[in-house]
Amino acid sequence: MPDREAAEPDIAQEEPERTFDRLVDEGEQRLGRSWPGLLATGLMGGLDIGAGVLALLLVEHLTGSPLLGGLAFSIGFIALTLARSELFTENFLVPVAAVAAQRGSLAGLLRLWSSTLATNLASGWIISFLVVSAFPDLQETAVEAATHYFELGTNWRAFALAMVGGMLITLMTHLQHATDSDGVRLVPAVAMGFVLGAGQVDHAIVASLVCFAGLRAGAPFSYLDWLDVLWLAVAGNIVGGLGLVTLLRLLQVPHKVIEERADPGTGTDQVSATAASGSTTRKVKDSST
Repeated sequence: MPDREAAEPDIAQEEPERTFDRLVDEGEQRLGRSWPGLLATGLMGGLDIGAGVLALLLVEHLTGSPLLGGLAFSIGFIALTLARSELFTENFLVPVAAVAAQRGSLAGLLRLWSSTLATNLASGWIISFLVVSAFPDLQETAVEAATHYFELGTNWRAFALAMVGGMLITLMTHLQHATDSDGVRLVPAVAMGFVLGAGQVDHAIVASLVCFAGLRAGAPFSYLDWLDVLWLAVAGNIVGGLGLVTLLRLLQVPHKVIEERADPGTGTDQVSATAASGSTTRKVKDSST
């Protein structure tokens, strides 16, 4: 019994360590993508979220229920998860962990952020234009949804909503990297997608796509008004994602960060070996009890 009690803290510590290894390994890959790969994954990310916006507007139009609309919106995050495409706010944890471990550079991180934001918005504008053009009955719903973001203004409430948006997506990213199962990864995708959609949380890409649809449908605002929505959402998302989730997750495994910085260059082979070793250790401990 004492051996089992002594082993439990070690097992509990292994999970955050393996998650950190996955984050660093994938972050290194993201930062090392070629320009064509980077642009393609970013464009696909905007299209995936666009599918969620279509589902949200369609369900809200048919049912009048924001809750059902929020649930339908999670389709976008399901597509994002399974297609391995790229969303701007997903990069507040994975590549940042790689940079913290000195497996990537700050310049590479800024390159990833700027290109993903631009490509998400570009493809999102296209899909929003097509959605409103193909489904003219959704125009009134699109204007109503967009008006919420336009009328938030540049105040503390809008910034707080943006911080919550960054926190939710970064939390989703962390939960998805805590497992190797695609099925399990869909759970946080659906949960966070529902909260974002139903709560009209201020997320830079989601809010922008809704605003694009509203502008195409004749919302009484301009693209200059949308820029006010965008910059505040980006700032709040970054503060919420980095400050409320990423920093705390890195502080959870400070020894791993120190080890990586002292010996950068460990790659997938070591990550796999660590996971295999952890699995073997767990089996030995279980059998000994």
